[in-house]
Amino acid sequence: MRTMLDTWARRINWLVERICALLIGTMVVVIWFGVVERYFLHLGFTWTEEFSRYVMIWAALLAVSCGAYYREHIGLDIVKQRLPANRRRYLVVALDVIGFAFFVFMAVYGIGMASAGKDQYATIFGMTMVVPFASVPVSSALTAFQIFSSMIRDINRDWAVSGEHP
Repeated sequence: MRTMLDTWARRINWLVERICALLIGTMVVVIWFGVVERYFLHLGFTWTEEFSRYVMIWAALLAVSCGAYYREHIGLDIVKQRLPANRRRYLVVALDVIGFAFFVFMAVYGIGMASAGKDQYATIFGMTMVVPFASVPVSSALTAFQIFSSMIRDINRDWAVSGEHP
């Protein structure tokens, strides 16, 4: 049975996966265009490198939340595998709480960083750095949400299997 939290996590992950694919596809096309322009067309476009860098940063940071949803992020598997099943649950929850706290901190810190970007400008575009810097709080908030959702999903699954409730 899916909870409302799990349903929202799945839907958000579905959307973020498509956004990442779109961003990566855009990055490939822009880089390809930049190479063709530089070596064959000689039009003098200088924006392709900087634009593709910002797109790559957004795609990479957003993809972290997808890894958190699927639980394909870096973990302490060696320690976890050596623990008995009842202690393993507590380790996983503790690591989830630490990860959640870290990404909440990054989201809060990133808001300040992004707002400070309003006084900084990109060299080629002349736009403020708010949009590139906003990748940190947005992706961190999404990752914190996905870690929390995965933690609740695992706790509910473990309770259903073991029959114990707090």
